[in-house]
Amino acid sequence: MSEDALADAAGPGARGSADRPRAVHLGFLLLTLCLIAVNMRATITGIGPLLEQMTADTGAALTTLSALTSVPLIAWALCSPLAHTAAQRWGLNRVLTVSLALLAAGTLIRSLPGAVASVWIGTAVIGATLAAANVLLPAVVKQSFGTRVPAVTALYTALLAGCGAVASGLVVPISHVDTGSGPWGWRAALVAVCATLPIALVLWAIHHRRAGSGRGPVRPAGARRGPGVWGDAVAWQVGLYFGVQASLFYVLLTWIAPMALSYGRGEAQSGVDTMMFQLTGVLSSLALPLVLRGRLERWVPALLPLLAIVAVVGLVTAPGGILWWGMLAGLTSGASLAMSLTLMASRARDHHTASALSGMGQSVGYAFAALPPVVFGLLHTVTGGWALPLAFSGALLVVQGLLGLLVGRERFVLEPAPRP
Repeated sequence: MSEDALADAAGPGARGSADRPRAVHLGFLLLTLCLIAVNMRATITGIGPLLEQMTADTGAALTTLSALTSVPLIAWALCSPLAHTAAQRWGLNRVLTVSLALLAAGTLIRSLPGAVASVWIGTAVIGATLAAANVLLPAVVKQSFGTRVPAVTALYTALLAGCGAVASGLVVPISHVDTGSGPWGWRAALVAVCATLPIALVLWAIHHRRAGSGRGPVRPAGARRGPGVWGDAVAWQVGLYFGVQASLFYVLLTWIAPMALSYGRGEAQSGVDTMMFQLTGVLSSLALPLVLRGRLERWVPALLPLLAIVAVVGLVTAPGGILWWGMLAGLTSGASLAMSLTLMASRARDHHTASALSGMGQSVGYAFAALPPVVFGLLHTVTGGWALPLAFSGALLVVQGLLGLLVGRERFVLEPAPRP
């Protein structure tokens, strides 16, 4: 007999006492997930503001080091499908434990003194290990939090985005902290913004020890494989939705500051514009569970791009308000990321399928998202203005809305569509 059945047989008092350890366990797990989220984007968003210091210190060309920001995206596209395979073989909890340990190691390797090669190696390790965390966290939420998936996903998405934005604003001041023997420098700053990562690793290791490996069911030898997520229409819809929404984030993250500078705003102001774009996304990701209720839930994925479409029109017609238009676009961006991660859990029947969908969807999504920032830049170079690049962004938002109509339907991965 299960623990729940025993508690029911023993009466309400036993049910309450049986629920208390589970509530404590879920609270501990939620705290751990929040600490992991705090460190995920913070490990990569600090590179951009420090590029000038890194160039002066290492002697490498600025254009060369700027490619560091693309390394995580490439790693996510390549490694995301491998995370689910690894979790099926060695267990979800075990793979996440190893990934967090390697994430900490990659952060230290990137800041080692000496050759610039350590920067590239450390960044590659960080990108590969973040791919595993990106893929497996929706599966952890699906496995442990049941009907609270949207709320928990919104919380860790908000922390992921918010702390990434704060880290990008703190790394430069931290690098200038003078300890008496000179400033800390960029190497110490990149480590400092991830100071809570060891705590997250320890807490997850404790959870791993208590919960076990989280390994999926073993397929009997000689059993036929069923159709995988790569051949499933719902999985492709979720993956493309994820990719198109990620495109808006990386386009604006890359180009808001150059746009602001071209409109006559100062360097400090353009940095604030970029940070506020990210921070408003925190608010919208937290608010998303409030609208994912009732009949409106079906239409939310398609309605989210509307705010950003208004922002794009505003950037073309009234560019002086770039701060406010960027914040409006940030509301779409933050809520869309939370929506995408929620779909990776809610469009799967169990956490094993959620892991497979997350791996496939993020691989497709990040491979797609790496292209639009480049296309945006090329269009700006060819035209010398921002109207055509912004029109390209508007077209992407329309595509996101159309895909939102598809992913908003109650369909599940690896299941046939219900007949009318």
